[in-house]
Amino acid sequence: MTDEKNNLNPHDDEVQEIDLMDLAKKLWSARRFILKAAAYGIVVGLVVAFSIPREYTTTIKLAPELGDNKQAAGGLGALASMAGLNAGGASKEAVTPQLYPDIVSSIPFAVGLFDVPVTDISGKNHTTIRRFIEEDTSEPWWSTLKAIPGMAIGGVKSLFTDEDDEAASDTINAFRLSRREAAVAGAIIERIGIDVDNKTFVVTLSTTMQDPMVSALLADTVVERLKTYVTEYRTSKAKEDLKYAEKLNEEAKADYHKAQQTYADYMDKNQGIVLRSARTEQERLQNEAALAFNLYNATAQRLQSAKAKVQEITPVYAVVQPASVPLTPSKPSKPMIIVVFVFLAAAGASAWVLFGKNIVADLKKQKN
Repeated sequence: MTDEKNNLNPHDDEVQEIDLMDLAKKLWSARRFILKAAAYGIVVGLVVAFSIPREYTTTIKLAPELGDNKQAAGGLGALASMAGLNAGGASKEAVTPQLYPDIVSSIPFAVGLFDVPVTDISGKNHTTIRRFIEEDTSEPWWSTLKAIPGMAIGGVKSLFTDEDDEAASDTINAFRLSRREAAVAGAIIERIGIDVDNKTFVVTLSTTMQDPMVSALLADTVVERLKTYVTEYRTSKAKEDLKYAEKLNEEAKADYHKAQQTYADYMDKNQGIVLRSARTEQERLQNEAALAFNLYNATAQRLQSAKAKVQEITPVYAVVQPASVPLTPSKPSKPMIIVVFVFLAAAGASAWVLFGKNIVADLKKQKN
């Protein structure tokens, strides 16, 4: 039985080799058709590549200061990150670098960038991020064709409703955005990318815009806003404690000055009096002044400690790679687009030569 299988295998290989040779011959005989399709693919690829607007990406890398727990974790954190875990979960920090992407992609953060002033690469167009996205950001021509049905439906809806959702307003309510405001916020969020290395905690932030100068200015602003947000969040409790310590210190200072003045006035009025009651009152006032001074001294020390605490927990960021105006566009990649369309055209033409013709011929025969 085994010998029979061995005898059949060479025959099967020969049949397969003959089939592959037939396919190769078909492709070779239709090479002009395939090359013509590839040429059409080049043309279509060029049209698509030059229809997509150029976009520029600015990248900034930050190394945020971490808490003592994370710094002490050291190699353990690296081993845990290799296993897909986070060993820094025990950190006392409420805002860890892993939360930075959620902060940047939030609606309030995006709305806060609407009025950021920017200037294009020519230095002539002074505008804001919102106006640049609405007025100076172009789309491929097919985006307009895709938007026509939605524009038509929106126009019909506007005829049957009195609500002016697109009314201009000087103030923006992040809780209730209009359609245009929501679209701008979504566009800003899409154009900001942030990634955190779980091993080194280096934060990589990138912004993509259709003007290199606007891209760099936006990236620098996003980093500053993110640093401010994290700093305010981390120091909010310490600042509240500082305000309370300042209040206690002012009250203790006023009480001490009042007790000290009362004791001094009593001593001025009772000089030379040797009565026991006078001495008792003198000792009482003196003790009250001493107690007020001790309380004032204690609150002053607490105030200094609260100031030191605010300074201690204020995060420090080391800018590994600062923002710089990009010189070349990051997309579209015209050679890659052309290669993809050439491949698709050649593959489609080859499939038509090998299988499409036969399928169409069989369908015609069945109809006849």
